Amino acid sequence: MRIATWNVNSAKQRMPRLLTWLEARQPDVVCLQETKLTDVAFADLLNEPLGDLGYEVAHHGQGGFNGVALLSRVGLADVERDFPGQPVFRGDTEARAISGTCDGVRIHSLYAPNGREVDSDHYAYKLEWFDALAAAIAAGPAAVALCGDMNVAPADADLFDPAAWVGQTHVTVRERQRLAALGLIDVTRVHWPEHPRLFSYWDYRAGMFHQDLGMRIDLVLASPPVAERVAAAWVDRAARKGKLPSDHAPVIVDLDEAPDGDIGPVVPPPSNPRRTGRTKLPHALD
Repeated sequence: MRIATWNVNSAKQRMPRLLTWLEARQPDVVCLQETKLTDVAFADLLNEPLGDLGYEVAHHGQGGFNGVALLSRVGLADVERDFPGQPVFRGDTEARAISGTCDGVRIHSLYAPNGREVDSDHYAYKLEWFDALAAAIAAGPAAVALCGDMNVAPADADLFDPAAWVGQTHVTVRERQRLAALGLIDVTRVHWPEHPRLFSYWDYRAGMFHQDLGMRIDLVLASPPVAERVAAAWVDRAARKGKLPSDHAPVIVDLDEAPDGDIGPVVPPPSNPRRTGRTKLPHALD
């Protein structure tokens, strides 16, 4: 079974690329984040072409921002939108989580809160969101995979320059502790423990992608019964190239069999990575 997760940063904008990518990569289960559509708009736009490709579809959206989806061609049972105990932010339960059972694995498509600024109300909400998620996952089942944009870089090795991120969200001790408290296995990093540039996100600005100045925040976190089945795990960097890309690349994990072989951590590898010199974060350049 091939599982993929992709923050598309607008399903409407990415629709032609998404459909072409699905045909090329042939994932069995796909977790999408930041669809930015209501359920009705997503269905009107994508249910028919996705159905033509053999996918059952479940979507949880609110329009304009957030929004998550599950696509499966190996069954999609017991769909749940949100998760037990999911906190609200300023009175609203945001569309950040959807789960379903696909070929015996409980798969969650997740879009974690950004956190915005350390010690802001959104940062506190982010920590509370992860605490509630950990409690929900601890309740079972045993075979589970959390897939999505977690908005946390698990370690300094997942950043182009750790010094550039000091004082920012995504890298604080409290965020990383919450991610670790989920008690799951980061299958891409376990599969490629020594790879130094295993990025999945590159800011649109300042030529960050072309210099490979990225970070790894798109993760597949699996319980041992799922993690021990991993035959390949990689970042599909090709999907970040070209016209009108998302700022994220898909992460692909193959269970039991690897149709493309164990082809490498980042496909294709960056051609012109910047390896030395300090770079400010783009928002510091504005």
